[in-house]
Amino acid sequence: MAKATILTVDDDPGVSRAIARDLRRHYGDRFRVLRATSGDEALEALREVRLRGEAVAVMIADYRMPTMNGVQFLEAAMDLFPRARRVLLTAYADTGAAIDAINFVDLDHYLLKPWSPPEENLYPVLDTLVDIWDAASDPEAPETRLVGHRWSAPSFAVREFLARNLVPYRWIAADEPEGAQLLEAAGLTAADVPLVITTEGKVLHSPTETELAAQVGLRTSPAADFYDVVVIGAGPAGLGAAVYAASEGLRTVLVERSATGGQAGQSSRIENYLGFPDGVTGAQLTDRARRQATRFGAEILSATEVVALEAAGSGRVLRFADGTSIGAHTVVLATGVTYRHLAGAQLDGFCGAGVFYGSAAFEAASCRGDDVYIVGGANSAGQAAVYFSRFAETVHVLLRGPDLAHSMSAYLIQQIEDVPNIEIHPCTEVASGAGEGHLERLTLRDNRTGALTDVDATWLFVFIGAEPQTQWLDGLIARDDRGFVLTGPDLPEAGGRSPRWPLTRAPYHLETSVPGVFAAGDVRAESVKRVASAVGEGAMAVTLVHRYLEAQ
Repeated sequence: MAKATILTVDDDPGVSRAIARDLRRHYGDRFRVLRATSGDEALEALREVRLRGEAVAVMIADYRMPTMNGVQFLEAAMDLFPRARRVLLTAYADTGAAIDAINFVDLDHYLLKPWSPPEENLYPVLDTLVDIWDAASDPEAPETRLVGHRWSAPSFAVREFLARNLVPYRWIAADEPEGAQLLEAAGLTAADVPLVITTEGKVLHSPTETELAAQVGLRTSPAADFYDVVVIGAGPAGLGAAVYAASEGLRTVLVERSATGGQAGQSSRIENYLGFPDGVTGAQLTDRARRQATRFGAEILSATEVVALEAAGSGRVLRFADGTSIGAHTVVLATGVTYRHLAGAQLDGFCGAGVFYGSAAFEAASCRGDDVYIVGGANSAGQAAVYFSRFAETVHVLLRGPDLAHSMSAYLIQQIEDVPNIEIHPCTEVASGAGEGHLERLTLRDNRTGALTDVDATWLFVFIGAEPQTQWLDGLIARDDRGFVLTGPDLPEAGGRSPRWPLTRAPYHLETSVPGVFAAGDVRAESVKRVASAVGEGAMAVTLVHRYLEAQ
């Protein structure tokens, strides 16, 4: 097995050679030590390491580097090797920046220059970080290979599943020589994509999410038949509930139909979340929360769909799509919401082939030099616009209303105003789309005059409000006319005996019409649709779970 890597990057050649020398002296028998003289050079080295399917244990970056400083490098490197330990090398005058970086890039430590003698100032710190990395329960695995076509919706679905579940993979286009060779070896043609080849060499042709999850190391089956609490949905509310429940000793399982993070996990940058003054990506926040939940002992089931909830005496039974079931004392519904589809625009045939609901951030590089169209005026649309502006020629934001002020945070509006290649189109809707095999054109309508305009477009990202996926709760859980779950004082006839609430006591604040079943986050009627409030409701639900269990 190839050695894992320790990477150091410093633009000062003397410092770069010195730290690499000290690292090889102490760690050369166990690790491969790489050094780079710029952030770009270091990122290229990391990409090569990843392509070889090897691991990175520690990354050490100097703070003061031109073009890309150490914090910026470590932030970019996190996407390649999220579990590598991160160290910032600083001068005494930069310790304030190092402390700020603890939140920005989840920094593990910072070292002051000079570090001599290394036996006192370097090795003890790195020994601890190496031990933490070495003892991690989920070390980085070699990459899965995915052969697909750029405009293939099934290929996009597999890419999205792997990316959102933080599974390392390498995308190989079917029309490239390597892609063609792999397809031929599997007895397939370019029309048969997607093809997935796992790290063990197993070949999967057009796998379902459940099949894919089982083959890439994600857990899909529970370890037990009964739990104290089952959390359904792994967005911010569900992850918050799982962290708090498991940390307080409750036997906890978190069940997710698709990928952890929910809508927040797709965000390119969340900048108004407490404790992250420079913002955090949805993927980074999700990864930290997921690792935190598992560290406390919560189980996380991926690609597992709950299709029914039943009350069985004092217990609650959850039935899965594969026919299996588990029981629990309590349940937390945190299934969130999904983006609504554009009605009447004839775009359903282009889903995953130019039309995307939510932010497919991994497609950003493919948008380089193209025009990108974004529909929506809330924060999620604004965050996507700012992110895609780094790659696209022009980002066109289409608004039904006259301006952004009604639904977008002020800080985000200011950011958009400062980006020259973002254009806002007020009172504009998508009337229709067209193309051969993928989106190629859009027809836009001015909703003030009715005038139609045709534009060339191959990328359309839609953020037009949300709807809960709660149909499976019909007949058991009370919901409002839009499908959101009613809780606590919003329940009809709360506090009395009725078909909606069976007990004489009043329901707890987040309790649904079934005692012991709670709702948190966006799926709950009248909830505040923000990451911070969702996490807070997840934590609050666990407090109410304790109260419910103590009363039984």
